[in-house]
Amino acid sequence: MNLGAQELIIIAIILVLLFGAKKLPELARGSGRALRIFKAETKGLHDDDDDRDDYDDAEQADRTRAIRQQPDTRRDDVLDAESDLESRPESRSTER
Repeated sequence: MNLGAQELIIIAIILVLLFGAKKLPELARGSGRALRIFKAETKGLHDDDDDRDDYDDAEQADRTRAIRQQPDTRRDDVLDAESDLESRPESRSTER
């Protein structure tokens, strides 16, 4: 929404008529403070979202790493079991 010079002049005249020339600086300061607080709060919310996204990314990376390590662990367990069976040939012959 672009305001031209004419619109700004009309708004300024209306403000002077409504509040008087003495109150306008006070209103401007109050509006400025409110706007600064609002911007700080919205920035804080944005930063919180970024922190949450970073946490979610790290958590997912940990899960992915754990999932990728599982097949190696299972394969190692199978290889260990096979080597145990091969090291005891007498137990294999008695089982049959």
